[in-house]
Amino acid sequence: MTSRQPTDFQSIPAIDIGPLFAADEPVRRVVAEQLATAARDVGFFYVVNHGISEARQNALFEQTQRFFDLPYDDKIRYYIGKSDNHRGYVPAGEEAPDPTKADAKEAFDLSFELPADHPEVVAGTPMLGANVWPDLDGFANDVYAYYQDVFDVGRALMRGFEHALGLEHDALLGHVTEPPSQLRLIHYPFDPNAADAQGIGAHTDYECFTLLRPTAPGLEVMNGAGEWVDVPYRDDALVVNIGDMLEIWTNGAFVATSHRVRKVAEERYSFPLFFAADYHTEVAPVPELIAEGDTPRYEPLAAGDHLWAQTIQTFNYLKKRLAAGEIALPDGARGAGSLGQHARHKDEAG
Repeated sequence: MTSRQPTDFQSIPAIDIGPLFAADEPVRRVVAEQLATAARDVGFFYVVNHGISEARQNALFEQTQRFFDLPYDDKIRYYIGKSDNHRGYVPAGEEAPDPTKADAKEAFDLSFELPADHPEVVAGTPMLGANVWPDLDGFANDVYAYYQDVFDVGRALMRGFEHALGLEHDALLGHVTEPPSQLRLIHYPFDPNAADAQGIGAHTDYECFTLLRPTAPGLEVMNGAGEWVDVPYRDDALVVNIGDMLEIWTNGAFVATSHRVRKVAEERYSFPLFFAADYHTEVAPVPELIAEGDTPRYEPLAAGDHLWAQTIQTFNYLKKRLAAGEIALPDGARGAGSLGQHARHKDEAG
């Protein structure tokens, strides 16, 4: 089977996923097939009727704005470089998915909460453990409640993908129990001169897929012809895009689609949940998805090590630790941006 390429789409589809939470098997199958079609042909789609309440979203927005409105000296108390498991405040310029361009954003990163006595935390497994929470009333409760809700939507989507691909129950979702699935609270400050400024550089996401709740326009996605297509803002939807790990699991049937944020001329917030597999999962093409006589298109990939390696290569504080010999790249680490659609376009251009 050859790796599927996105079509020359000019817009992305919207899918009502409400039936995924219902008991009607035929209706669930219809929705699952819509998800798979979007994942194969576009790699990006809206999901509506996702079940996350407006009150929950508004609480997330309000707490995020409260944090980013703090003076810099207060925010930097929670600097991610002080963390031993990659949690906390990311100041502007700290992260560079595209090393040739600085990202004009600040962020706050959190993930699946594990206690200090959890075996993986005791073992020092990268990116696992407790979150860093600002000293703001209600922040931790409101933000983590949203995390749990959007994580549940991700589980429903993964179940839908299993269904559409003809896989056994838990063939994929069984590898998602306590993953390093990161939620980012991202703030793009107002800049009246930002008509053509970089927000987040072109990239694919490392995990299985991403569930994004933005608050304003600015997102663009690359179609099969290498053209950038605008993703209009919808306040009733989450935006979902396929990531590296699901591309590998499906042997290229689903493609990790390149995207970027540009034209951020207004203040904008963005909330991506990166739905990942458990740290020690070996991600390899599922045998049932490899045609008879064909061979896997991808070598097996260690889910957590891949995520950790990509993170080391895109955050300045980790690059410094790497250069100082305080940390090391995992064995077999891939270069930053070496998977997915964007990597293929770079290979063709180079």
